[in-house]
Amino acid sequence: MKMNAGKISLRFIKNIRYLSSNSSIDQNEIVLFNKLSADWWNETGAFKPLHSFNKIRIPFIRESLVQNGSVKKELINTSNVLKDLYILDVGCGGGLLSEPLSKLGAKVTGLDADTQAVEVAKKHSTESCLENVSYVASSIEDHVVGNKGKYDAVVASEILEHVSNRENFLKMCVECLKPGGSIIITTMNKTLLADILGIRIAECIKLVPRGTHQIEKFTEPHEVQRILEKYKCQTTLVHGFRYSVLTNKWSFSSDTSINYGLSALKLE
Repeated sequence: MKMNAGKISLRFIKNIRYLSSNSSIDQNEIVLFNKLSADWWNETGAFKPLHSFNKIRIPFIRESLVQNGSVKKELINTSNVLKDLYILDVGCGGGLLSEPLSKLGAKVTGLDADTQAVEVAKKHSTESCLENVSYVASSIEDHVVGNKGKYDAVVASEILEHVSNRENFLKMCVECLKPGGSIIITTMNKTLLADILGIRIAECIKLVPRGTHQIEKFTEPHEVQRILEKYKCQTTLVHGFRYSVLTNKWSFSSDTSINYGLSALKLE
């Protein structure tokens, strides 16, 4: 028991060192996801909807990068469509999105403040013999210090609703981008419908663990757009996503009232 407690304390210290006065990290979120770390690659476990979400969020990311001019024309219809693009996957968790993006040719850096999730991601990518993906345990605030203007794209998928300072978080993401780079976000809208279906019912039927989401952390698309415009990014695409609990399948939708994706281009 003492050994286990020591490991937990050490892990807490490793995570807590990323906190600062303007940090976007919510330590309560770290504690919650620590408890779920063994489930990252379990397709029928706590992250079941995230696994199925890849079937549309990866095409959304790919098409956003094509539309924003990041992809070479000769690569658009190939399996290496993202070849040589440097992508930062912020809030990568266990690597569920980082790995498939790397398989499309991108050079992916997965970033997460949860050191335990990063260890899971590293182990899985090693076992999968992937060379184009690496992982860093850090906050976005610390990562940007040595990586300003480095990336062709920053992907923040299902992380905005888990940060404590969304404007500073988005500002740091934009600072990591090259001029002409893209920031691509998927998150949840701040609506009554999202509160009822995305939190209350989702937790009641155990689609997501209790406490995963709080309505006050959801953000309306126009608010994300406003923040990004403040930091010289022009929104190029907003699209809704729909999830079927019965089939565990996602589809594109014109309705953004619950889940949506947003892509923006850094102008300077």
